[in-house]
Amino acid sequence: MGQKVHPFGFRVGITEAHKSRWYAPKQLYGELLVEDQKIRDFCDRRLNRRAPFAAVSDIHIERTREELKVLIKTARPGLVIGPKGAEIDALTSDLQHLTGRNVSIHCIEIHNPDLDAKLIGESIAEQLAKRASFRRVIKMKAEAAMTAGAKGVKIQLSGRLGGHEMSRSEEIRLGSIPLQTLQANVDYALTEAHTTYGSIGVKVWVYHGMYKELAEGEVESKAAGARPRARGRR
Repeated sequence: MGQKVHPFGFRVGITEAHKSRWYAPKQLYGELLVEDQKIRDFCDRRLNRRAPFAAVSDIHIERTREELKVLIKTARPGLVIGPKGAEIDALTSDLQHLTGRNVSIHCIEIHNPDLDAKLIGESIAEQLAKRASFRRVIKMKAEAAMTAGAKGVKIQLSGRLGGHEMSRSEEIRLGSIPLQTLQANVDYALTEAHTTYGSIGVKVWVYHGMYKELAEGEVESKAAGARPRARGRR
């Protein structure tokens, strides 16, 4: 049996930053952890599952004594913000009502959606739900990622592919995916395509190359632990 590990969890605290950045005493920790998950679920339903379909890839959460800061990574920041900031104001108001805290929302633009594992997975799932040919879809998406500058990509589908009675797995792999190298920047996502004949799991790995110090414009936050760091070689 292969010993499988989540590519992001494998690197957290070494080359990847935590997606929730805050400290809490033992009595409050569980409550805040559940609240984080509620915020992520709410934003996903609001922005991804219905209009405006803002292509949100990831949500980072930071807390201070006074404020709850939500960082939304999206390929369409204009749809999250809305005309004259109407959408983001409504979302802020709803999150304040949900959590009872002072909330501020910041958008981080994803410049190349073809290199983001979550957005690739969501796109594949959407096309599978519309009964597109799964082989053609994964081939097209893998080639688009490589054209956009990825060093390697792997896409795996599992379930009743093509409506067949027996479930099976199908995958495509282009370039290299060094899963055991901590220094390798591997983006991973799991999504589900809900079809009339059952759910199909979509797993996507995208290898961007080795970690380097981030350029100043790419830094998401000044909070402690908010930026990945390259590991020194000894």
